[in-house]
Amino acid sequence: MSRKVVRLTVDHLSELPGPCRECLFWELDPVRRDRVGGDAAVAEKEAWISQVLREWGSCGRVAVVDERVVGYLVYAPAAFVPGSVGFPTSPVSSDAVLLTRVYVDDDHAGGGLGRMLVQAMARDLIERGGIRAVEAFGTTVPVLGSCLVPAEFLGSVGFKTHRSHLLTPRMRMDLRSALTWRDEVEAALERLLGAVRPAPTVRPERSHRSLGASRVSGDG
Repeated sequence: MSRKVVRLTVDHLSELPGPCRECLFWELDPVRRDRVGGDAAVAEKEAWISQVLREWGSCGRVAVVDERVVGYLVYAPAAFVPGSVGFPTSPVSSDAVLLTRVYVDDDHAGGGLGRMLVQAMARDLIERGGIRAVEAFGTTVPVLGSCLVPAEFLGSVGFKTHRSHLLTPRMRMDLRSALTWRDEVEAALERLLGAVRPAPTVRPERSHRSLGASRVSGDG
């Protein structure tokens, strides 16, 4: 089974599993959202992704297993996400990018793909520079809506509660912590590789010299 994470593009939109293909919960304010539906919603979603890619850059990651899209993650500055202003724990901090959605198909849930997507997002933002954190509006009751990321999942991948709320806490992951975590993982891998390398063998020429030295001693 091959697994990889790639950048989200407009071409991926038709392949996304779950409700995100036509959902405009984050991309439009409530008034405009109610006026758009059907094919118009798909076109609006495509236009949103294109705008963010053009004006800001990569805004998502896609998980691919055996050449099939099975999960995705979307993120962008709050200025591109008018749907975020209605939360009691808004607004998003000025130094943070907003993670809006993480989804993994049920058949692949629990296999670490969600964590892979978050790590790919963190790596992208760290490499860009100038971004201190990622924030997300979590939900403590996931069954009430699929547009929010479960707070439990966010906590498991490095987010901490930044502004508490009974239902929709705003959670935050400091990218400096993510960078430190990545360095620690790389260092641990290096130590592991060093531990499993085979011990160096004695060179033949050293053996010969040792043998010769023994003979000289014996002759005395």
